[in-house]
Amino acid sequence: MSNEVNPMAFFQEPSVADLRLLACPGAEELTDLIDRHLVEWAKSAGVEKDSFIIPCECPRFQSGDAKGLVKESVRGDDIFIVVDPGNYSVTYNLFGYENHLSPDDHFANLKRLIQAVAGKAHRVSVIMPSLYGGRQHRRVVRESLDCAVALQELQTMGVKNIITFDAHDPRVQNAVPLLSFDNAMPTYQVLKSLLKKNPEISFDKEQFIVVSPDEGAMSRNMYFSSVLGCNLGMFYKRRDYTRVVNGRNPIVAHEYLGDSVEGKTVFIADDIIASGESMLEVAGNLKKRGAGRIIANATFPLFTSGLAKFDQAVADGTLDYVVGTNLTYRLPELLTRNWYVDVDVSKYAAYFVVALNHDMSVSSIIDPIKKIEALLAKRG
Repeated sequence: MSNEVNPMAFFQEPSVADLRLLACPGAEELTDLIDRHLVEWAKSAGVEKDSFIIPCECPRFQSGDAKGLVKESVRGDDIFIVVDPGNYSVTYNLFGYENHLSPDDHFANLKRLIQAVAGKAHRVSVIMPSLYGGRQHRRVVRESLDCAVALQELQTMGVKNIITFDAHDPRVQNAVPLLSFDNAMPTYQVLKSLLKKNPEISFDKEQFIVVSPDEGAMSRNMYFSSVLGCNLGMFYKRRDYTRVVNGRNPIVAHEYLGDSVEGKTVFIADDIIASGESMLEVAGNLKKRGAGRIIANATFPLFTSGLAKFDQAVADGTLDYVVGTNLTYRLPELLTRNWYVDVDVSKYAAYFVVALNHDMSVSSIIDPIKKIEALLAKRG
């Protein structure tokens, strides 16, 4: 069997088992998009398939208790369960109150669906683009290690593969060293969308620079600067460790280290835009230093404090636009903003599903350097 992923040969080579998808509540959009790619590839191989999705739900009793319910047989199937822990738009009624699902609720629903197929499915894999508890990946004082414990729970429940994207700290996989854990970066997809929006953009060192918003984001920004052949700058956050505000030590100031940004297009990449205050402060700092165009990128564009501050930043010329992905729930109004570019990563996720279902290597998927080089070479 070839080690290269060839989705067009979808059913022409032996698979681990019949492929099926389950969407946890709130992950239907991404699951549907993945399914479309799989159906297209299957039909190109001469297999008529309308959908790989098995209907499922997590209904609740009046007391608030829930259960996982899978509505078709899964015996002997290779199951991929998609979950979006960050989708806060899913609601349920409890004693007359409308409650929004938290990441904890989404993770509980995932475990319910795993239980529902346990002992029947041939294998269970989880696609969790936004890693549950990923921001609580290390212990500093007397605090929980949510992500590590969650991964161990999934391993104990029989999950064989976990696929995530742009993990806050991928070293959390050390909690489950015997479990298949793949952390993918949508670098190629982001660059492709960037060039589609600004085909005239130059990555010359004199005109373009990548800036990391903090120390934690250095690795992803180093990758961007390396493949683009441009310089790299960074900010480090000075925090007040004597106080805790909203669960974290407040940032006192952002200090910049790196080459001059004067007149240059600046690209800032991070994993999450939560409130966005840190990103806007960095952008404002760069503007004061004479930066030209400023482009922000976040794999998970949550915008927990709304869009007003970003609307104002764009209107003021502090920020040009934001590049995000569809790997998590986005505010409907965000998708209407002309300063937001939404990157579809569903095809990338579908490649993983195909590869794992056929026990193929995913090395070329995780590191798409050849595709990036071809993309850059195409524009000359």
